[in-house]
Amino acid sequence: MEIIISNNANKPIYEQITSQIKAMIMSGELQAGDAIPSMRALAKSIHVSVITVQKAYEDLQRDGFIETTVGRGSFVSAQNKEFYQVQNELEENGNGQASFDFSLITAFRVVENVSQKYFEEGFGRETTQEKHRKDPRKAQEI
Repeated sequence: MEIIISNNANKPIYEQITSQIKAMIMSGELQAGDAIPSMRALAKSIHVSVITVQKAYEDLQRDGFIETTVGRGSFVSAQNKEFYQVQNELEENGNGQASFDFSLITAFRVVENVSQKYFEEGFGRETTQEKHRKDPRKAQEI
């Protein structure tokens, strides 16, 4: 697997790794069930920290592109292509509507990822009431 990292890019290194692996999966270079290098092996080959590769793999796993099993390694997930197409279309349309059929699980993952992005960017700041719903002890303090 050839990953090219640029220290001059505007993207963090873990995002460069993530986007290149996603591109390999989408192009068919990596197929469902294919093993991807261990975190240590990839970190060593591209001369970055294992923690950087770990962050990239966590993002890929969260997005449904890879599955990791302790003791076995990381493998390309079976449903990643469909998921990626739906996520891209939702982001491009901006209206939350996709023009093709997809599974309920895939839809849930897309909604979860889009919601997480909004919270990370500060658009979905929690209200005091939502915080109390998550931690009832705080509601008693008021």
